[in-house]
Amino acid sequence: MTTFYNNHRFLLLTLLLIWVKTIIVTTFTFQLTSNQIVLFLLNTLLFLVIIFGFGLFIKPQFQVKYYFFISLLLSVILYSNVVYYREFTDIITLPMLSMSSNMGDLSTSIFALIAWYDVFYFIDVFVVGFLMMKKRYIPSAKRLTFQHSKGYVLTALVLTVLSLSYVNLLERTNAYNREQIVNTLGVYSFYLYDAFIHTQTNAQPVFSNEDDLSGVLKHLDASRIESNEEMFGIAEDMNVIVVSLESVESFVIGETLNGQEITPFLNELIEDSFYFENFYYQTGQGKTSDAEFLINNSLYPLGRGAVFLTHYDNEFKALPNTLSNYGYHSAVFHANDKTFYNRDIVYPNFGYDSNFSFKDYEISRMNSVGWGLKDIDFVEQSMDYLTELPEPFYSTMITLTNHFPYHLDEEDHFIQPFDSNSRIVNQYFPTVRYTDEAMRILVDELKAEGLYENTILVMYGDHYGIANSHYGELSKFLDKEIDVAEAVKLERVPLIVHIPGLEGKTFDTVSGQVDVMPTLLNLLGIEEDGLTMFGNDLFAEDRDDFAVLRNGTVITDEYIYTNETCLSYETGEEVASDLCQPLIERGAAELYYSDKIIYRDLFRFKEDVYES
Repeated sequence: MTTFYNNHRFLLLTLLLIWVKTIIVTTFTFQLTSNQIVLFLLNTLLFLVIIFGFGLFIKPQFQVKYYFFISLLLSVILYSNVVYYREFTDIITLPMLSMSSNMGDLSTSIFALIAWYDVFYFIDVFVVGFLMMKKRYIPSAKRLTFQHSKGYVLTALVLTVLSLSYVNLLERTNAYNREQIVNTLGVYSFYLYDAFIHTQTNAQPVFSNEDDLSGVLKHLDASRIESNEEMFGIAEDMNVIVVSLESVESFVIGETLNGQEITPFLNELIEDSFYFENFYYQTGQGKTSDAEFLINNSLYPLGRGAVFLTHYDNEFKALPNTLSNYGYHSAVFHANDKTFYNRDIVYPNFGYDSNFSFKDYEISRMNSVGWGLKDIDFVEQSMDYLTELPEPFYSTMITLTNHFPYHLDEEDHFIQPFDSNSRIVNQYFPTVRYTDEAMRILVDELKAEGLYENTILVMYGDHYGIANSHYGELSKFLDKEIDVAEAVKLERVPLIVHIPGLEGKTFDTVSGQVDVMPTLLNLLGIEEDGLTMFGNDLFAEDRDDFAVLRNGTVITDEYIYTNETCLSYETGEEVASDLCQPLIERGAAELYYSDKIIYRDLFRFKEDVYES
């Protein structure tokens, strides 16, 4: 043992440095808890022993370079997840690597997350590099023979199988989530499991058949709720404009900052609209594209990656395609590159007839900020195309200004920033207010063009705006502590359904983005028979207060289940876990069957309801 130590001091030092660094970073970044720390320490060490141990079997002159490369590679993986977690409170998955082609569009957000002190995340790499240059500090390494390595190789294989089996067990018992895996197996071992799952899911379409679809349909038949008959066809043949309100959360609705309304127009519109105040976003890693997927398909997005990137060529029965059978022309407006998130492929696949993108807008430095064209200019220029669409039309408009990191020129401020220690929280309010003003202009333009009276206007928040890493400062605005239950309630986003001539009403039913498609179909007088949807009509008299989020959180009007804890919806206090068990099972089933449709491309076995 002493001989091994003397010959491989550089290996042991390098391994120890990154192990300690990983423990420190994970504890403070990924919120490692005391009941997970033993598993995390052991599993992370085992992974490092295995990966660094491979260096023992290469030629001695290459061993030091190998250890340095592994140390650098693992540091990059760790740091990349730290940066991503700062804003998105999530772990980077392998399917997300397919987003690399969008990196140019993401650069504004990425650079906003990088801090000068991040250099300390690589301090161990600098130490290792220094020792490499000072070769006299590196002892002579010895190459192990295969005879000496058999026990090591067998141990490595057994540990790998045990780790994968353990996490697979968590998934089968509905206890699986990415953060839990990181906090038990470690961030590095997570990618072994993710690669395992990635291989499994990619192979699923090959082995799927019609029987798989029949199982899904049985589940949906059992949970189907009759739509509201009184609302059926109340907006028949009307145009539909669906607006994706980038990062707009419900907590700003009806609130003021320094005596000024944050969303004065939306507040005014809500008074004459159907407003759903307990409406939750259900997006995953695909963010805005996931919201589009939910709205147009009434399916849940995937837990890993974005459907637009991983399954863009699947067969779907989307809302635009359905409406085309009733004479609707469908168009989408998004002032970004049409290839972003494969939208140039996905939109035609969904049944959109027209796609107005970056090249169709006049964009300059004067009228753009952050992710692109400012919302007011976007609305004004989109109207030129909207007025030319054949009626009835179904159109989707995707706003951009209220996007992280919420940059906006001071001359465009309709309200002053908040005053806190979080730049993100402070800047959020002026960009929300700017989007609100753009919506005022949209309605004014619709009235001026004579389209308003015959158009359903739907506005929804696509996903969160303020990550929970900023909740400490956000709580100052909310003037209350953000505990676990309040954090879940902050997942609410606005949903406004405005039908001219109808009296407005606010609904407190717990619901989600998956419910929008069946609601619109019922309003337009289109029967749901033959359509596969996981949502239910928001106006249905017998609908349950229920929403399941992509991370497995389940919300009803009585309970919240999140992070393996059952809470009272009203008080936020923890209650007996068995009270949430039916919700856990229902939420898991919803996500399981929806995932099954996507992963196995099951709609290719479904006969189109409109075919003769």
